[in-house]
Amino acid sequence: MSTDCIFCAIVAGDIPGRIVYEGETITAFLDANPLAPGHVLVVPSDHTERLNDLANDTVSEFYETVHDLVPATEKAVDAPATTVAVNNGDAAGQEVPHVHCHVVPRFANDDGGPIHAVFGDRPDLSDAELDDVADNIRDARS
Repeated sequence: MSTDCIFCAIVAGDIPGRIVYEGETITAFLDANPLAPGHVLVVPSDHTERLNDLANDTVSEFYETVHDLVPATEKAVDAPATTVAVNNGDAAGQEVPHVHCHVVPRFANDDGGPIHAVFGDRPDLSDAELDDVADNIRDARS
């Protein structure tokens, strides 16, 4: 737990939160500043800043919880769809330095747009550049 993290304070019960799931390593609660009714945040119960820092045993419950909460959230608020997103690091727009996955119910004409709307100009990459990026990602996994 981090003493200055709002998500840690919610998990610990030090500040109120509308908890929708509590597991061994994961907690989920309604976002206090929702983008839509039913906007849920799924967080590791232990303070972890970035997705790539999650312990391997936590990753499974994290994604299983997201997987379970998507249909439950859609059903609860009668949403035909959801946007599921993780902002991983400052440059990605992560505002709270504690891993969290947004499960945001989506509705027709909600003006949310697709994930591609987040970005302005897109790079115009050649086939060779795309091949290099793919190779670099494969190599980085080794």
